[in-house]
Order: sequence, then C-alpha cells, then structure tokens
Amino acid sequence: MNFKDIINSNKQNVRNIIRLITKETNEDLEQEVFVRVWKNQDKYVEKGNLKTWICTIAKNISKDYLKSQAKRQEQNYVTDEETINSIKDQKSAPGLALLGKIRQKKIIQAIDSLKPKFKEVIMLCEIEGMTYECAAKKLGVPTGTIKSRIYNAKKELALKLEDLL
Repeated sequence: MNFKDIINSNKQNVRNIIRLITKETNEDLEQEVFVRVWKNQDKYVEKGNLKTWICTIAKNISKDYLKSQAKRQEQNYVTDEETINSIKDQKSAPGLALLGKIRQKKIIQAIDSLKPKFKEVIMLCEIEGMTYECAAKKLGVPTGTIKSRIYNAKKELALKLEDLL
C-alpha cells in the first residue's frame, strides 16, 4: 500500500479522533499525524493493525496539543486588574489624558458592575483577546453560551456607558 492510500483510508478516522479530543477541527494536527506516520514508518511492526497504530499517533498528538495549549494559556494568564491597568490611553495632551483616565475609569467601573458571568466573558474575549471557542473550553460551556453572554454584556455596557458613546 502506498502512502497516499494510507492517508486516504485513515484520514476520516484521524479527523474524528482529533475533533473528539480537541473539540475542534484542526488540519495542522491531521497533517502532523501523517508526517509522524511517514517519519516513523520503519518503526511500525507488521504484527499490529496499521489503523490502530495511526489512531494511537493521532490520540497522542491531540493530547500533546491540548497540554501545550493549556500551558500557553497558563503562561498568558493575567489577572483582571493587571489587564485593566495595562489598557493605556494614547492621548498626549494633559487635558485629554485626564479625560481619557476618567473615561477609562468609567469603563472599568461598568465592566466591574456586570454580572460575574458577563464580566468573565468580556475579560476573556474582549480584553484578553481569547477566541469564543477557547473561552468556551476554559469555562466549560458551549460556544453559543459565550456568544450569548458577550451579546448581553455588550448590550448592558452600552446602556451603562451611553454618555461616553
């Protein structure tokens, strides 16, 4: 069996395993699986089933991906206060800088006054720049819930900050 046939006959299984473990479709991981299969084909022992061997590689790569992603998020974790304090107003004139600080303080107060579930998604998605999918994974809720909370939080913030708009 040539390598192209191996890819074609196992592609869907690999895709399903990756989606099952990572909860996302990731073509880079699929490609990594087949690159590893190709690089290690001399290590494959004919005693076992080729499909099982490839599925094991897919599982291991998916688990490694989740571990590295969790580690990256842990390293990038910043407290709410640090994130808010890092938001700088780019105005240079002293009067404008003061207005900017007042405006920033109002925004911070408005975010702080949100319900905890709304504040959490605003901090993750809008301030830290996390994707809805990553936020959903982190909070253990569906992506649709994240989208709904973002919508409702923005609606509430717009009401609280209408004097700034």
